[in-house]
Amino acid sequence: MQLEKNQVIPLKITGMTAEGSGVGRYISDGDERGLAVFVPFTAVGDLINCHIVKVNPTHAYGRVEEILEPSSNRIELEGDCSTFGRCGGCVWRHTSYEAELDYKWQRVADALKRIGGLDILPQPIVGADNPDAYRNKAQYPVIPGEHRLMIGFYAPRSHRVVEQHHCLLQPLLFGDIVDLISRWAKKAGVTAYDEATQKGLLRHIYIRQAEVTGEVMVGLVCTSGKVPQIDTLVELLKEKVAGLASVMVNINREKTNVILGVNEFVVWGKDYITDELCGLRFRLSMRSFYQVNRRQAEKLYTLAAEAAGLTGSETVFDLYCGTGSIGLTMAKKAGQIIGVEIIEQSVEDARRNAAENDIDNARFICSDAAKAAEMLKSEGVNPDIVVLDPPRKGCDAELINTIAEMSPKRVVYISCDPATLARDLKRFDELGYKTQSVVPVDMFPRTAHVETVVLITRVKE
Repeated sequence: MQLEKNQVIPLKITGMTAEGSGVGRYISDGDERGLAVFVPFTAVGDLINCHIVKVNPTHAYGRVEEILEPSSNRIELEGDCSTFGRCGGCVWRHTSYEAELDYKWQRVADALKRIGGLDILPQPIVGADNPDAYRNKAQYPVIPGEHRLMIGFYAPRSHRVVEQHHCLLQPLLFGDIVDLISRWAKKAGVTAYDEATQKGLLRHIYIRQAEVTGEVMVGLVCTSGKVPQIDTLVELLKEKVAGLASVMVNINREKTNVILGVNEFVVWGKDYITDELCGLRFRLSMRSFYQVNRRQAEKLYTLAAEAAGLTGSETVFDLYCGTGSIGLTMAKKAGQIIGVEIIEQSVEDARRNAAENDIDNARFICSDAAKAAEMLKSEGVNPDIVVLDPPRKGCDAELINTIAEMSPKRVVYISCDPATLARDLKRFDELGYKTQSVVPVDMFPRTAHVETVVLITRVKE
């Protein structure tokens, strides 16, 4: 019997996808392997009644109609997040954290073998001490609601906002600030931006907290710099928010999905807050890149420094360096750090961060990573160690070729996507470099994402 839309079938969940959905197989006549059925918010071991919502020739999608036999990894959700399963954030709240870590480790292991063709197992995954309340930055979309603003997070693969002020991945303070802004906006007559009509004032609420110093930045992303009763809001924030150091307005008039516009101004306080990471101080503006999970970032950076194996004389290329945080945490143990980043604001932040921490052996170049590597190679500047922290798409083949031609002893690759990591490790392997160690790090608990720190060494010229 062929599977059809709206059919309800019993299904045993036997695997997981990279996005965190469960996978079961529907066995039909003449198909011993079975059709893969993807079901969100399930766990390996669940036996469910599955409502089929879409059927393709090679796979199908379903949703849980009823849990017949729960997996041993399933946990009780009563009293947990009220919007889990509807907003686009968490995918693992229904499982134990230990099971989530196992799934993420397996995802990395599978990618290394299937995509990279590598005969190496990851080391044990580095989990978080607390999988909740770890985010130090939040950006809440705001849309018109019935008689009030709707503030929350986008539903998966949509621009539909699910109302939620108190996300469990963020400090309780963030939800309290959103509640305060919501009440103020209603009294002040502040309108929400409507994507359809392109009318309205308030587009996003931006909150950032420095975990070590306790400083807090609150920002409004608006279509105009004229915000009614903004002084009233400042006084409310000063009264209610301990550590308030900055109140900003960012202006974004464009028809775009990009959250921040190009201009902002200070309403009260400073245009930045300061935090500490790995013993260094970092200035954080509205648009500064900074790891949202500071505690896990310290673990990740420590692993990267250990993999680099610095002795004090090495030249380190830090490609995709952002605001310089990884390279700067290695600077005291290196001869020199050369950071490369294509975003000019991030390069300016990196230079400022170096100066504020009295680091004089680091310089930063604003350029595409591949072009900068080729330029440094032509200048005869050869690295002993290359640190890579690319975006999700991984590294271009051109960049990997250039790195191999410069012949560094070690490459430390920090990845946010196991699939593109495995592909790039295979390229390095073909160019005379061997993957020595792979350590997954759970930077974003309860979401589908997993980071990895990899040591690659030169085995032949």
